[in-house]
Order: sequence, then structure tokens, then C-alpha cells
Amino acid sequence: MTPHILITFAIIATMVLLFISNRVPVAVVALSATLVLYATGILELSEALAGFGDTTILFIASLFVVSASLDSSGVTTWTGQVLIRYAGESRTRLLVLSMLLVAFLTALIGSGGAVAALLPVLVIVSVRLKRPPAQLMMPLAFASYSGSMLVLTGSLVNVLLSDAASDVGLAPFGFFEMTVIGVPLLAGTVAIVILFGDMLLPVRTSREMPEDLSHHSRMLTEQYKLFDQVYQLEITAASPYRGTLQAVLESRLERENHPELSFIAIRPRRQNSISWQHSLVEGDRLIMRGEQAAMDAFAEQHGLTPCQETIGKMREALFNDSHGFSEVVLPPRSRLIGETVFPGMVTESGDLIILGVQRGGENLGPGETVLAAGDTLLLQGRWEALEEYGRDPNVLVVAAPDMIRSQARPLGTGSMRAIVILAVMVTLLATGVVPRVVAGLAAACAVILLRVLKIERAYRAINWNVLIMVASLIPLSTAMYKTGAAYLIADTLVAIVGNASPYALLAGLFLLTALIGQLISSTATTLIVIPIAIASAEAVGVSPRTALVTVAVAAAASFLTPIAASASLMVQGPGGYRFGDFWRMGLPLLLWFFLVGTFLVPMLWPFAG
Repeated sequence: MTPHILITFAIIATMVLLFISNRVPVAVVALSATLVLYATGILELSEALAGFGDTTILFIASLFVVSASLDSSGVTTWTGQVLIRYAGESRTRLLVLSMLLVAFLTALIGSGGAVAALLPVLVIVSVRLKRPPAQLMMPLAFASYSGSMLVLTGSLVNVLLSDAASDVGLAPFGFFEMTVIGVPLLAGTVAIVILFGDMLLPVRTSREMPEDLSHHSRMLTEQYKLFDQVYQLEITAASPYRGTLQAVLESRLERENHPELSFIAIRPRRQNSISWQHSLVEGDRLIMRGEQAAMDAFAEQHGLTPCQETIGKMREALFNDSHGFSEVVLPPRSRLIGETVFPGMVTESGDLIILGVQRGGENLGPGETVLAAGDTLLLQGRWEALEEYGRDPNVLVVAAPDMIRSQARPLGTGSMRAIVILAVMVTLLATGVVPRVVAGLAAACAVILLRVLKIERAYRAINWNVLIMVASLIPLSTAMYKTGAAYLIADTLVAIVGNASPYALLAGLFLLTALIGQLISSTATTLIVIPIAIASAEAVGVSPRTALVTVAVAAAASFLTPIAASASLMVQGPGGYRFGDFWRMGLPLLLWFFLVGTFLVPMLWPFAG
């Protein structure tokens, strides 16, 4: 055993201990391990930093962006509502549906893409149903590993093993050849999670969990009493207000001395939205607040027809795909302190309207108010304008408009574009027409160019902690290969198996692959184990095809740690998991995969070939 092998083993052991202790950020631990590999001379600088230029990193980053586009356009919220509708309050139905869905998507686009697409859905579902996210996120990742065995394109590992079979003169694996082993793996995974998940999964809420904003608009309208004494008056052909702009309308109201009435907004005819910069025409509606008697007299005097409409319809006019609410608080030293405002007033930019003002949780009424520190304003306008206003340092946003929009207004204007982009990406990944990183980056660029997602939101959507960790761990597989550490482990295990039965060989190959696969990526593990699997199979007279399928099953069993598979890394934050949480649920699943890989595989792919 060379010094470099000893150093590599020491680095791995230290890294795993630090991961388990959870005292140092995982990205810092992984990056430090890479630096030590370079400092000890095991890796050249280019090898140590190769992970940051790996296409896998770009692909994972692109998936975060595509996932964010589905979230911001409301697709994930809609999907979550469908899941809730069919699952109801049943934990079992929710787990079964979500695990089957992620397995199906994994078969098309890989586990990373499938988990990235469904992760925000499960976040929304757990918030809505008030379930601990830790009970849902890990099963999502583990089901994706089973789904990777459903078809050839479910994992790059399957493709590598198919190529290896061709290299030794065997037929490559068919597209659905793995399905006969993938289905029992998935069924067993679902069954184990359903039966033992309550005991083995932690009951923990992540700090990253968002607030449930699904009923935000209703809460705000009730809290600010927006529709108390609010009426809609329709412009008729005889109305003197035809052709009037909002500013002119407000001045006329002041001149005509209607202090008991306040103007809120204009609702153009045949539109379910509001406007302020609009010249009134017949059929338009004025949204106003005041006493009913004064409103009736005002309507009769100015040729206006009162409209009877439900509060839900009125709320829809103020809160929809293009417009919404935002609540802001004035911090100390805000330049807005001392300004005079009133409900119905348009902000300085002309893009937003003030619907209400509160002080100490109490409404200040329809009259003028001199703002003070701690006052709360309810603003209404286009979502983009609300987000822009929220970046003003003179106000503090209570709930981010983009989060309100994604949760409370499912299937927004960009939803169809987001779905089409996702479908194209899935098609490209499934057919292999272009490299997967090209498909991912093209989809990420498309959601920005087609204005489904703003570039600022795309930057925020990328989990840089995950990217740094994955990029830092890629050189570890290089070190294990370069120093011979992996081959030392492999040769030792094969020597132990010796001339035992073919089942012992498959068991040894499974344990070897699964052991390495808990620490480094399944792709790197497979590349290390392939030559060992073929050589050992030929040595004991077993078909290499049987051995390669067992390796595929073992490579998909990265259950015990979150560091070797991107899907586990993705769910670690939203699920609030610690390093040690994974082995509890992962151990029975690993046992199931071991039984399938050791005993079921040779029934379907006989030893004799």
C-alpha cells in the first residue's frame, strides 16, 4: 500500500466523519478535501479543479433554473394541487403518487432532472398539508434511483454498462431491457418507504421551508377590509366621465365635493384586471369605496350603473396572473416617513396603487395619513412593478411577490412556455440527440429569453452549495483511480470471493460497487468497477452481462450518504436532513437492492449467458 493510497483513505475517512458531525458546512469540507489532494501531490492542479469545469456541474445548474421556471410560472403549484386532490390527507397515497411520478420522469431525464422538477412541488405540498418535509423529500430521491433502472436512458451508468457489454462482444442493452429489473426495484422501494418510513424518516422542518401563501390574497383583503363598502359603477353612454383619465377623474371628484367617496381603480370593460392609465369608455367600471347611500346618489347623478358582483370576482380583478398584492413596512429612517398618503393614491412611479394603510395592526381609514416608522402599506399593481418596488431600501417586504405569485396564482402567463420548454428538454434527453448538458443549458437559456424567468431569479434559484460540493467531490474519484486505492479494495474483495459460487461473486461485486458508490458518483464508481466485473466474471465462468447488470443495480443504491448522488444533495436542504439521517432509511433499501442484484438478476440474465 503506497503512501498516496494511505493519504487518500485518510482524506475520505476524515471527510465522512466531518459530514457526520455536521459541524462544518459540507461544501467547505468537500472543497478542503480537494485542496488537500492537491497539496499532498496526489492530484495536479488541473485535476483538482477539473470538477468545476465538468459538464455535470453545468447540467445540474441548468436544472435548477428550469425547475425555478416551473415554480415561478405556477406549474409546480398546479401539480401540487393535483397531487393534493388525488392524495387528499392520505400519507400513503401522497408518497405513492410522488414516488411513481419521479420514477417515471427519471426514466426520461435522469434522477437529477426529475428531482429538480418535482422538489418544489413537494415543498408546496408539505407546506399546504402541514407535513414535515423530511417525510417526503428523501423518498422522492430514493424513488428516482429506482426509476433510473426502468429504461436504458434512466442513468448514464446504464449507457456505460451497455458500451462495456459491446466492448467484450456482447449485444448492447436494449432500451427496455432493464425494465424487468427496474419495476421490482421500484415496487420494493415504494413498499419499504410506506411500511417503515414513519419509523425511519426524521420528523423535522427545514429552515428553507417557505411560508404557505396559497390564501394570501384572501387574508390581505380581509385584514385590510378592502371590500367593505366597495362598489363597482359602470360607465354608460350618458355618463359625463366618458373619455376621462384617472387623474382628471380624481380632480373632478374633489371639485364636486364628494369627501365620503374615494376612488380605487378603473376596471376596463371585458377585462378581469384593473388600470389607472386608461381613458374611460362605455362599459368600463369605476371601483370606489364609500357609503351606499352616497354611492347611489353619485351613480344617479353621473350616469353610472351600480354592478352587483361577488367579492371573489372583485378580488380576481385585483389579484390575477398579471396583477397582485404586496405588503411593505416602513423601517426607521425611511425617506417615506412624513409623506402623506391615502387609499387609492398612485405611487410616485405611477405603477402601483395604495389600497390600505395600517398602524399597529389597525386600519387608518380612507382619509389622508402622514406615514410613520412601522406603518404598513398594502400595494397593488403588476407583479413586475411590485418586485421592483420591493427592492427599494426605504421599505421592507413582508412576503416576496414572486413567492406569492408562484404559490397563489398557479398556471400564470408563462406556464405554457415553461411546459413546452420542459417537454423539449425531456425529448432531447430521452433521444440523446444532443449531449445532456446542451439540452439543459438550452432549456435554461430559453426560460430566460422567453421571459418565463428573470435572470435575477435564475441566479437565486441555483443552489451554489450543491454545485460546489459536487464539483469538489469529482476529483476524489480521480484520486481513487490514480492512486490505485479503488483497485486495491476491488482486488481484495475478489480475492476473498475466490472460487466460491457465482452468487458469491455477484454479492461481492454488489458490495464493492455499493461501498464505493456511497462516497463517489455512480458514474465514477461504474468506471472503476467495470473492468473488475468483467475480469472476475470471466475468471469464474459467469456471463459478463449478468455481472454488469448486478453492477447497475448496485450503482443505483446510493442510499447511505447524501454525497454521492445529486438527487440526495438536492433534497438535503429542503428536507432539513443531517448526514446521519440517510443510512436509517437507506439501509433496508440497500438490502432490497442487494437481494434483487444478487438473486433475481441471474434468474433474468442466467450465469451461462
